[in-house]
Amino acid sequence: MNPANVFVRKWIIYTKYTVSLHPRMAYLGELISIGVAFSWTATALLSEFGSKRLGNLTLNVLRMALALLFSVVLFWVVIGTPFPTGISTAACGWMLLSGLVGYVIGDFCLFQCYIIIGSRYGQLFMTLAPLAAAFMAWITLGQQMSPMSIIAMLITLAGISISVLGRGEHHRVSLKLPLSGVLFAIGAAVCQGVGLVLSKIGMDHYDSTQMPAWMIPFSANFLRCIAGIIGFTILLYFKEGLQPLRDAIHDRKGIMVATATTIFGPFVGVGFSLMAVQYTSAGIASTLMALTPIIIILPSYWLFRQPITWRTVLGAVISVIGVSLFFLG
Repeated sequence: MNPANVFVRKWIIYTKYTVSLHPRMAYLGELISIGVAFSWTATALLSEFGSKRLGNLTLNVLRMALALLFSVVLFWVVIGTPFPTGISTAACGWMLLSGLVGYVIGDFCLFQCYIIIGSRYGQLFMTLAPLAAAFMAWITLGQQMSPMSIIAMLITLAGISISVLGRGEHHRVSLKLPLSGVLFAIGAAVCQGVGLVLSKIGMDHYDSTQMPAWMIPFSANFLRCIAGIIGFTILLYFKEGLQPLRDAIHDRKGIMVATATTIFGPFVGVGFSLMAVQYTSAGIASTLMALTPIIIILPSYWLFRQPITWRTVLGAVISVIGVSLFFLG
């Protein structure tokens, strides 16, 4: 057996043993979730810069290709083969559908909203993703929504409204952001929520006896990235042709941004976000991962000089509180 493979397997066994013996390590899921929130922040900022430099579709094709490459290396080191195992036909179908919805449609909308309204407001609207996931779970899985969930949704919407609405010249209330950017942001949030539920359904069809349980999220994301690269390549070909992709490959700074975006986003971010729910409840994990709209306020000011107002901070805090009540209430 590959020495690296032996080391990784022993490390996994040791980690599980440590978590089971030490009460403090019981918070591993919460720590992973907070790390994911910072990962999402870095991804959002890098994606805004990369989208404006390389273009929405070009950047996404590069991200999906790099994520697949990183995944192949991970599988080779951990399980000794370049591709994941234990994937049933049903799991494959659900994960490809999840990639189509969450990556192709969702990330296209998300990156487009970054170009129009910026990553800070884009991440604020992404607090709607858990609400979309709840509606999807209610439709497909029969999960019920409590009165507290309805209240939490209203609080989240109120927080977003405080941040993006202001007094207009001819109306008491007007939208401070371009409508197209807002619609793209809402579309991204809905697709991410729906894609998460589709991923949950797909992972339930995995055979966990053929690979470590902690690898299932990375295997699932591998299939989602396959759907992503196919979808984005088709869109790029028919919309702009493949010349922008050829130009991007020779753009050293653009490639560096795409690589960093991939590491923090579809590889580490998504993989660890799915892993977090294996070590803590989905509600706690989702709440901590939803802190991105607050974390991103200062970096967006430093990098893009986006002004910080009391309405922006208050709206972000209220939105995160709403998401917290939605899962913890």
